Amino acid sequence: MGNALAHKILVTLGFLLAYRILAYIPTPGVDLDVIKEFFDTNANNGIGMLSMFSGGAVERLSIISLGIMPYITASIVMELLSTTFHSLGQMKKERDGMQKYMQIIRYFTIFITLIQAIGVSMGLQSMTGHNGNSAVMIDPMMFTVVTTFSMLSGTMLLMWIGEQITQKGIGNGISLIIFAGIVSGIPAGISNTVRAVNAGEMSFIAVLAIFAIMIATIVAIIYVELGERRIPISYSRKTMMKYQNKRVMNYIPIKMNLSGVIPPIFASAVLMFPLTMLQSSSSEIATAIADTLSPGGVVFNIATFGLVMFFAFFYASIAFNAKDIADNLKRQGGFIPGVRPGEHTREFLNEVASRLTGSGAIYLALISTAPFAIVSSIGASFYFGGVAVLIIVQVALDTMRKIEAQRTMNQYDTLGNMGL
Repeated sequence: MGNALAHKILVTLGFLLAYRILAYIPTPGVDLDVIKEFFDTNANNGIGMLSMFSGGAVERLSIISLGIMPYITASIVMELLSTTFHSLGQMKKERDGMQKYMQIIRYFTIFITLIQAIGVSMGLQSMTGHNGNSAVMIDPMMFTVVTTFSMLSGTMLLMWIGEQITQKGIGNGISLIIFAGIVSGIPAGISNTVRAVNAGEMSFIAVLAIFAIMIATIVAIIYVELGERRIPISYSRKTMMKYQNKRVMNYIPIKMNLSGVIPPIFASAVLMFPLTMLQSSSSEIATAIADTLSPGGVVFNIATFGLVMFFAFFYASIAFNAKDIADNLKRQGGFIPGVRPGEHTREFLNEVASRLTGSGAIYLALISTAPFAIVSSIGASFYFGGVAVLIIVQVALDTMRKIEAQRTMNQYDTLGNMGL
């Protein structure tokens, strides 16, 4: 059984390696030197943040330059629609319906990718380097077609890799792809910081301050992510006798952060979509709006704070179903001391979850904005900001939990096969 866990870990690592290889395959027909010049002058705005989430694919104009964000955007829209339209919400609860639901997300991902890829290809056609060389080296119409299909293929490959990791590997595939992209850029971020210190552009005190902020952020994330409210459960004597040889749940664990890493990822996806289109435009108005929304600015931080709060409440309402928990407890003969089974239990659980979600949403919003606002004012890169650290720590904790759960399950299977 240990071989099964090792196999899943190797499958996960293999797909992540394939993702990193894709990040180095450039889109045909572009002058990479001009692209590098453009990225160097836009490393601290929306393009730089998009590059962080794509694992540096943007600065190489890879076929996966759009990253997994179109898929996440499509998922956000479908989640919102499923809460509005009952038929879509019901579709998710059925096995065959879930397959249709995921298929709709894939089609919508293709639509979003096509729009973004066309916008990027048209923006590149007006881009020139310092020496006057154009970023596009082939016929503009042919370049638009090639770029669109190249980026569409890249995004579809990423979507497929994410689904394969979720099904055959360990952890959530989409989260691990983003995690791998951010982690791959950390060495370059550290190198740039060291270079800035050596060149006198940043003081050693500033580096220590950034390090202290990161440590404080990591400690806060771990403390909150491991925190949970345990609601005790009691059972009647008849129920205890019936399940005396089986393990029964004696408490309901409700995490303080019910939505996990989803809100900051969703918020980033929502903000990256317009920024990608605006940065690709040569219009002065579009450029001015993009500058206003530039990461690290007041408008960007306010927008991030609001979106993270919204998605924290929205996703928590989906992830935690008090009615199902109350019905299962009643069916199994369990009850919360001092609370009547059924509707009263549902209301009590909703009340507890709402209070925890409120605290968790504020925590996520502050972690996503405050550290980044501080380190960006010092001159540090995105990799030392709150969202990057939050995603790395949360995905690492979630993956470790799933590995431990797999190991525990394997141990039970081994004991069962031995007749113990």
